Amino acid sequence: MSENKIRIAILGASGYTGAELVRLLSRHPNAEIVVLTADRKAGMPLSQVWPHLAGLDLPDMISIDDVEWAGVDVDVVFCALPHGTTQEIVAGLLHQTGHDLVDELVVEERKDLISGIKKDVKVIDLSADFRLTNTDTYAEWYGHEHYAPHLQGASVYGLAEFNREAMKEAQLVACPGCFPTSSILALWPLLEAKLIKQTGIIIDAKTGVSGAGRALKENLLFGEVAEGISAYAIASHRHGPEIDQELSRAVGEDIAVTFTPHLVPMIRGILSTTYVELAEGSSVDDLRNALEDRYADEPFVRVLPEGVGPATANVRGSNFCDINVFADRVAGRAIVISAIDNLVKGASGAAVQNMNIAFGLDETLGLEQQPLFP
Repeated sequence: MSENKIRIAILGASGYTGAELVRLLSRHPNAEIVVLTADRKAGMPLSQVWPHLAGLDLPDMISIDDVEWAGVDVDVVFCALPHGTTQEIVAGLLHQTGHDLVDELVVEERKDLISGIKKDVKVIDLSADFRLTNTDTYAEWYGHEHYAPHLQGASVYGLAEFNREAMKEAQLVACPGCFPTSSILALWPLLEAKLIKQTGIIIDAKTGVSGAGRALKENLLFGEVAEGISAYAIASHRHGPEIDQELSRAVGEDIAVTFTPHLVPMIRGILSTTYVELAEGSSVDDLRNALEDRYADEPFVRVLPEGVGPATANVRGSNFCDINVFADRVAGRAIVISAIDNLVKGASGAAVQNMNIAFGLDETLGLEQQPLFP
């Protein structure tokens, strides 16, 4: 890396997560953004697409097909692309770098696209394309076969609090989904310590509209969303199997949760309220102590004081996850609540945190800002 700068390409910079990457990385002391790509916004300067980022000395957005990789020295590629799009792009990148797990037939059409990229480039993917380890599960939930199945064994699930060491050597990091981030951080320590039962876990999650991306959709118009709340993707949300996968890792056997997301009329934030049954002999105090012990040294997970409820307004614009646990009015049950900003800790902030880990930097670089309130 020249002059201790990590040279960065952001694919998909015209979307919300792409804009957040630019916002965060523009203040990162070790980051230099050298490539910005977009689809419909190709050829436009950043300030025209994102006026709030005006004044930054950054390249104009171009099409992915127009990137001359041989002419740019890139250390890391952030993929903020739609699901299904990333697989072929990443397969092409890692094929060009000589990765031995890539099926050449998958990337035949992408060979010219990525010709010339350096061999030790790291890829940090913000889509769902490499999160699920079972490609059959991916095909079932995402509606098409996986286009780069050989890369599943090379990817690392990028939840820093539980996969930090693996990310230090990984070339491909798959950032978690926003709902899984809020749910897994709240539940993993409790399941691992066997303080709650593995069955009967219910996750009731609320999210803002930015989680659906920037594309125009009728159900996301102001007149459709304002002054109401609705459940969606009931018993069919794609983040369900991702949550199951990672929580199963916590206990060493397969478990399944009930997960229902709700859309609320706000821009940012996820509040996950999870209902659990206590294991025999455990108490709510045990749950709180386990969370406090597990996250005592984590820079971005805050276990709140007893009785204080997490709120999306208190993490807005930050990389924090706030968690707390409460006794249910029914004996033997507890309520675990977590709050994150879906675009930061649930996406771009986690991606920057993962980049810091992968390059041996302080995890907090570029992420030091406190939440924005009101």
